[in-house]
Amino acid sequence: MSINLDRSQVTIREKRLKSIVGYQGTIRDLAEQSQSGCLKNASRGFSQATNCNSGCAQGYLSTITDAAIVNHGPIGCAGDVAGANAGFQWGQRIRDWNQRNVRIINTNMSEKAVVFGGDQILKEGILKAYERFKPKAIFVTTSCASGIIGDDIESTMKSTEAEIGIPVVPVFCEGFRSQIWASGFDAAFHALLTRIIKPAEKKRPELVNVINFVGSGRALITEIFGRLGLVPQFGIPYSNIDEISRWSEAGATISICGTLGGYMGNGLEQNFGVPYVTALQPHGISGFDDWLTKLGETVGKEKEVEEYLAEQKVIAAPELEEIKFKLKGKKVVVGMGPSFAHNYIRLLEDLGMEVVWGFSWHYDSKHDHGGCPSCTVELAKQDKDIPVSVSDQQNHEVINLLSKVKPDIFIGRHPGMSVWATKLGIPAIMVSDEYSAFGYQGTIEFGHRIIDALTNNSLAVNLSKRINLPYTEWWLEQDPFNFLEQKNKKTERENKKNVAVR
Repeated sequence: MSINLDRSQVTIREKRLKSIVGYQGTIRDLAEQSQSGCLKNASRGFSQATNCNSGCAQGYLSTITDAAIVNHGPIGCAGDVAGANAGFQWGQRIRDWNQRNVRIINTNMSEKAVVFGGDQILKEGILKAYERFKPKAIFVTTSCASGIIGDDIESTMKSTEAEIGIPVVPVFCEGFRSQIWASGFDAAFHALLTRIIKPAEKKRPELVNVINFVGSGRALITEIFGRLGLVPQFGIPYSNIDEISRWSEAGATISICGTLGGYMGNGLEQNFGVPYVTALQPHGISGFDDWLTKLGETVGKEKEVEEYLAEQKVIAAPELEEIKFKLKGKKVVVGMGPSFAHNYIRLLEDLGMEVVWGFSWHYDSKHDHGGCPSCTVELAKQDKDIPVSVSDQQNHEVINLLSKVKPDIFIGRHPGMSVWATKLGIPAIMVSDEYSAFGYQGTIEFGHRIIDALTNNSLAVNLSKRINLPYTEWWLEQDPFNFLEQKNKKTERENKKNVAVR
């Protein structure tokens, strides 16, 4: 088994999935190197920005409705709580819930705690979280500071857990542990698999676990699954501890994002016997067809799925043809997480657009269930070999390339990235909702959204006339990947020579 629940700490993606944050080439080369097992990470001589995997772990777990988080670290490590809280507020709003803030306490590690140890302030933080929030479980997220000094947080948590009588669960997500943000999701799911989810007392074959981020598409999925005789169980966000503890009862698990759900889905299958549906993501027609077909095959609903998809094809065909006509030949650059990036490349090509470049923030060269990412492998089989890179959200690389290829539109999944395309005069779409382009109707709506952005581009045009970019002409004239060590194209000697010339 690749997912070992006897360990208290999750194995990071660099080791488990051979994940990388640096690459430049083509989708076919990326797939071939993944399949041969020879894909290597290309390091950077300069890195402008990155993210911390603790943000993914902490932000995700903080949306469990009756849990609390104790972030064991300096106060700066809680700086991303504001963003997590904004997302949590939005999720409550779309559910028509009474809104409240996330329940997170930071231990505020000082220099004294770093020198003499932070065990006592951790215990105080756990007790304060229990007293203030009365949660059903408390998750303790680690930081670089607590990890470096080697605080025995597990011992502290066990003694405090015995005192308060609820699960106190470690989430090892120090920033230095992994360069891959998504390792934070894995750490969160590992905590749930090891301490919260229980063996099933009864099985419910009609129940399907649906792993998503915010879950805005739950009404549509409930409708679709109802046609198939299935009942969705959404999570992990906006679930409670009791609901999560019974995820082992389901007949299957499926995810809106392969990067997000892979660890939990495979963990449930390998350790609790719940089949994980491995399919393309349900964005675009071919992706949705594969996603729902594989689900039907897993739960014995093949006929129902076939009938539903045949009906949808007839309904959507005329409008899809109209969208393809309007978008044909339009040039687009994509910048997203790995599963979203490569799935959206396929979606946009299916809509008749020309993807001139695809950025992904990281790339997993294999899955927890074995094999290489299907979205990448299937894309590589197409006649057109699309140029791609793995850029860890490096703005200097993305902006440099955008200024050279000059696409008609940029489609991204990070607000801090999409705004730069707009400043260059390129209209941009920020895909914040994971259910954008979901299924047939979602694909049609997304196609119209692209058409609107291309038609009404005055914001980008006017903004570009009033903005001075922070990058000099010297940099914009360089190869966008000058700081990336391209091991598959250059020898180490050539790299050193180029650095000397610069």
